[in-house]
Amino acid sequence: MEDQLRLFVEETSWYNDLVLGAVLPEKWWAPLPHFYRGWLRNYIGGTLLYMVSGFLWCFYIYYLKRNVYLPKDAIPTRKAMLLQIKVAMKAMPWYCALPTISEYMIEHGWTKCFPRISDVGFTEYLCYICVYLIIVEFGIYWMHRELHDIKPLYKYLHATHHIYNKQNTLSPFAGLAFHPLDGILQAVPHVVALFLVPMHFTSHIALLFIEALWTANIHDCIHGQIWPVMGAGYHTIHHTTYRHNYGHYTIWMDWMFGTLRDPLEDDAKKI
Repeated sequence: MEDQLRLFVEETSWYNDLVLGAVLPEKWWAPLPHFYRGWLRNYIGGTLLYMVSGFLWCFYIYYLKRNVYLPKDAIPTRKAMLLQIKVAMKAMPWYCALPTISEYMIEHGWTKCFPRISDVGFTEYLCYICVYLIIVEFGIYWMHRELHDIKPLYKYLHATHHIYNKQNTLSPFAGLAFHPLDGILQAVPHVVALFLVPMHFTSHIALLFIEALWTANIHDCIHGQIWPVMGAGYHTIHHTTYRHNYGHYTIWMDWMFGTLRDPLEDDAKKI
């Protein structure tokens, strides 16, 4: 057990040295306690991932492929995108508390995390990943749904995100444009799952940061039509009806609980 915990600390220390050492003078961050170094690394990494991926995504679909994926009247204004960036950046310091606290709990042996895939074997690792993702999908579905169904939660938290309720107000930058507590609540299932199923530490951290890319994807209004993925076509419907498609990665939870609305069927009805 002690060896495993040491490996967790060594890994997060390596991440700290890699990210902080690349962007800041060592004298600025070296004196910080390990916990705060982790938060600073998550903040810098999260900000860079959000800004760089969002800019490249928007440049590609709105400029290089202008009128290919979206009609001109569905492209959001710069003002709308700048507002989304402002909301997301105000929340980013709080978002980064979650992976930092998750790392702290892992490093202290409170979770079922393991440091190396070889600790369990590749087949078991894949099984654990699948169970972990099912738990996360279930948790995010119900957390998201309750943020709509419990009126005070919607009014004071989730409504911040739902001001973007038309195609021409949604963009990849809207993916993290939440009230800070709202964004944290929807990511909490990633941490809760660590107490329920063994999980590879690096994979857990990677999946937390992949959230930034995934949420950008489902807010670009481009329906990828890859079953059973809960792509942007489904999520655009969610932003216009508020009562459908609460799922995150797949359509299965919405299908199971009766809230699924298919964008292709919607398009067929409009013809």
